[in-house]
Amino acid sequence: MNHLYAIAIGSNRPHGRHGRPTGVVEAAIARLDRDFGLFDASPIVLNAAHGGAGRDFANAVAIVESDLDPLELLAQLKAVEGEFGRRRGRRWGARVLDLDIVLWSGGKFRQRGLTIPHRALATRSFVLQPLAAIAPGWRVEGGLSVRHLAHRLARRARRG
Repeated sequence: MNHLYAIAIGSNRPHGRHGRPTGVVEAAIARLDRDFGLFDASPIVLNAAHGGAGRDFANAVAIVESDLDPLELLAQLKAVEGEFGRRRGRRWGARVLDLDIVLWSGGKFRQRGLTIPHRALATRSFVLQPLAAIAPGWRVEGGLSVRHLAHRLARRARRG
């Protein structure tokens, strides 16, 4: 059975072949299309670094279709990160490529360290903004849509 997956894509380190982080994100989108079949991809947005990452990020979200279960897809995504030169290190450190499953059409999932929807989805504008551009009506938790979560987070940011 095929499922749709929303994959958050981020980069804040240049790559020898793909160039600046925006080029890395573009190459990652092309790779997801080749490997899984791209359903849609958001525009790339530039965001200030969080935590100790140091450099600003290029972010996007791609929706792919796959018959893999979430853990199998995660393993494939981690292999792609490795091929792009990602090495495990500091949690908030600079990275060539970060691929995270944030939603899937199968609803909630929690197993072996993977939680879908992504635990921090509702607090990450750098994921919600691009996701809302391509899947605003996707229902997340408690029946709230991506559009609703993005609007709520933006309203909090304006107040805060």
